[in-house]
Amino acid sequence: MTKNKHLTDEERLQIENWLKGRHSLKQIASWLGRSTSTISREIRKHTTDSDKSAPYRPPNRCTLRRECKTLHLCAGKPDCTKRCSSCKLCNALCDDFVEDVCSRLYDPPYCCNGCLDERRCTLRRRYYIHKKAHEAYREMLVESRSGANITEGELRALDDFVSPLIRNGQSVHHIVANNPDQFNVCEKTIYRYVDSGLLAARNIDMPRVVRRVRPHKAKPAEHKVDKSCRIGRTYPEFLRLVEQTGVSVVEMDTVLGRKGGKALLTLVFEHCGFMLAFIRDRNTSQSVIDWVDRLYEALGGDRFKAMFPVLLGDNGSEFSNPTALEFDGQGGRRTSVFYCDPYSSYQKPKIEWAHSQLRRVLPKGSSFDHLEQSDINLVMSHINSYSRGGLGDRSPLDLFSFTYGSGIAQSLGIDRIPPNDIVLTPSLLKKGKGGDLVD
Repeated sequence: MTKNKHLTDEERLQIENWLKGRHSLKQIASWLGRSTSTISREIRKHTTDSDKSAPYRPPNRCTLRRECKTLHLCAGKPDCTKRCSSCKLCNALCDDFVEDVCSRLYDPPYCCNGCLDERRCTLRRRYYIHKKAHEAYREMLVESRSGANITEGELRALDDFVSPLIRNGQSVHHIVANNPDQFNVCEKTIYRYVDSGLLAARNIDMPRVVRRVRPHKAKPAEHKVDKSCRIGRTYPEFLRLVEQTGVSVVEMDTVLGRKGGKALLTLVFEHCGFMLAFIRDRNTSQSVIDWVDRLYEALGGDRFKAMFPVLLGDNGSEFSNPTALEFDGQGGRRTSVFYCDPYSSYQKPKIEWAHSQLRRVLPKGSSFDHLEQSDINLVMSHINSYSRGGLGDRSPLDLFSFTYGSGIAQSLGIDRIPPNDIVLTPSLLKKGKGGDLVD
């Protein structure tokens, strides 16, 4: 039996073909010379969800679909006479919807390959496709060998303990030798974290280190909290969700000031272009989580869920802990996070355009270290009050207030600026300050 060797693309192709032939996992494992548990884990980990449904049948996945007699769920079609259970919009609109999941997905073979009921089934499907499985495996393999293998909390605790001692002139070796119980990483790892900018201490704080010649254009290591955060949250999966549900989307991104200094978390409502921005002391995932928690508390659970059902971000390390963003402190879901494809800023066009307006006031390369949240709220008030031809000569604030009410924007620190008083140059921050986010 083959041990300690990864599955190849050819072996994954054989698994896919044998599953279509309805062979058991035990047989497949025997033919490949692998253990049955290896084949089982491979299929469960690398199956791909599919929204295909049986031909000419509505994709109704509700457990109540057979006895349901509900009518007129669609407010826009009051004259519709057919039962909602026979409509493709039923599952997205009905408050009583409870998804029925096929038991085949929980028991071997854990996928729909080779299923005899495929032409009649309307439930959610899951397929093992060798090409996608191998791509996911390769992506996970690359990500697992990059970045820092440490959680956000562990990194913060390490920083709080090590950085003050380094700044007092102590060497990393001295610190580790005299506090062995405080560490679960080696000296070399700590030096690497300092060199990558993950700790508050810098190479300049260690005299012997700064004598070394740094590699030319060395790329700092990214601290990914969850290296598999993209699984189930890719851009194609985002598009399928929007197509099925028509849910509103909020794009999120980061605007950097001075390298290593304060940064902005920006949120743009896709339907109206309304932008929020929040100042952060450092560009970390915890700083993003803190602001989402604060928004959730300030707006209330129901209002937050209505305003932020979906967050679409890029692949920055500051967004690499999606679970903490998606769920509140009690484990309840408050939003869904998705990621654009790498190097595909065009997939977030609203926020990219909004950033161009923001840079008129905060030019690229300028430092944010002297700014407070009140300054950022002032900038947002002017940008959101600015009329746009693409919005019918209305401002983003007009459309946002029409959708969510005029009081919400004010509670978020955004005030309406008279058209003739709007300033979109750096001189704006010399004229006054705005309000803070309410607690």
